[in-house]
Amino acid sequence: MTLFPPTDSNTLLSAATHSARVEFRAISKSYGTHRVLHDLDLNIEPGEFVSLLGPSGCGKTTALRVLSGLEDATSGQVLLGERDVTAVPTNRRDIGMVFQSYSLFPHLTVVENTAFGLRRRGLGKREAVTRAHDALDLVGLDGFASRYPHQLSGGQQQRVALARALVTEPRVLLLDEPLSALDAKVRVQLRDEIRRLQLRLGTTTVFVTHDQEEALAVSDRIAVMNGGRIEQIGTPEQLYERPASPFVAAFVGLSSVVPGEAQGDTVRIWGDVVALTTPMSGNVEVGLRPENVRLVSPEGAAENATVQESTFLGSFRRTVVLTASGHRVAVQHDAAIKPQFGDQVGLALTPVAVTARPRTDSSSAGAATPA
Repeated sequence: MTLFPPTDSNTLLSAATHSARVEFRAISKSYGTHRVLHDLDLNIEPGEFVSLLGPSGCGKTTALRVLSGLEDATSGQVLLGERDVTAVPTNRRDIGMVFQSYSLFPHLTVVENTAFGLRRRGLGKREAVTRAHDALDLVGLDGFASRYPHQLSGGQQQRVALARALVTEPRVLLLDEPLSALDAKVRVQLRDEIRRLQLRLGTTTVFVTHDQEEALAVSDRIAVMNGGRIEQIGTPEQLYERPASPFVAAFVGLSSVVPGEAQGDTVRIWGDVVALTTPMSGNVEVGLRPENVRLVSPEGAAENATVQESTFLGSFRRTVVLTASGHRVAVQHDAAIKPQFGDQVGLALTPVAVTARPRTDSSSAGAATPA
C-alpha cells in the first residue's frame, strides 16, 4: 500500500507552511541522582526533519518527552517558535505525537480514532469527521474509515496513528520509534512514505530511532546522542563521511578498527597515508569504512590478510578478512569477486579522510562494528 494522492480540497494541505522552530537551551534532566540529559542544546528550523539517533539509554526518548511536555526538564528551556513552552502542558504545545505502540481505541472505528483529538478540542462532529477523512486520505486509508483497529495490519494501524497526529495540524510532529514494531518490508515502506508526507506538509519533525539506516534515509540532519549528550549533528552525508568521533564513526554505518601512526592531519596505515578528520599525533586506532578498503593481490601488498567469510548482498559482496597483525577488517566490493575461506589477499585504501582516536595499552584487535 502506498500513499494515495490527496484530493485538491484536502484541508490539511492548507497547513503546509504551518510549522515552528524548535530549540533546546541547556536542557538537563535527572531522575534522583541519575542525570539523563546534560545541558542539551539543539536548534531545529521550521519544516526540518531531524532525527535523534543513538543506542538505548542515550537520552533520545527523554529529550523527545521533554519537548512534548510529558517530562519536565530539571533545568533549561524549550522553545517552539519564539514561545517558551518549558512550563506549558502537553495539550497546549501544538504538537502531534506518534509512538512505537499504536495506542488506538479498540472500540472506535478508524475515522473515530482519527477524529478523537478534534472532538476533544470541541470541534463539531461533522467537521471533525470531514477532517479525519482528509487525514486518512493523506496516509492512504480513507477506504478503511469504517473498520476497527483489530481489522487492520500493524502497518495500517500505525498509519491511523500518524493520521490522528496530523489531523490537528500540529506545528511540530514527534515520532518516537514509530516503526520498530513492524516487519522489515513494511518498515522501509512506511519510513519512506512518512518522509514524502513530511516534505509535502512541511511540518517540523523530530524522529527518535536507534536504527542508523532509518535516520540516514529520511533526515535533513541527524543528532547522534551518547550518554545524554549530542556527539555530533549534521547532514547524513556529513556524519557518514566525516564523523567527529570514533563513536559516531562506529554507530553511523559499519567500521573496522585498525592501528595507525598519526602525524598532524595525516595517518599512515598499511604503508598508505590518508587524511585525518581531526589532527593528532602518535599511535592511534583508525576507523575504516568497508567501501574504502580494497582487495588487491597479496604479492607486494603492504598488508596481507586471510579471508574469514564473504557474504553476498545483492549488488555487492562484503568480505571479512583477518590481517597478519590480527585485526578483522570488512571490505565491500563487486559481487562478481567471490573470495573463499582461507584465501590470501592484500589490502589497500582509497584516499579518503578517516577518524582516529589515541591508542591505549588496553586497545584490542579491531573488529568490524555494525551500527
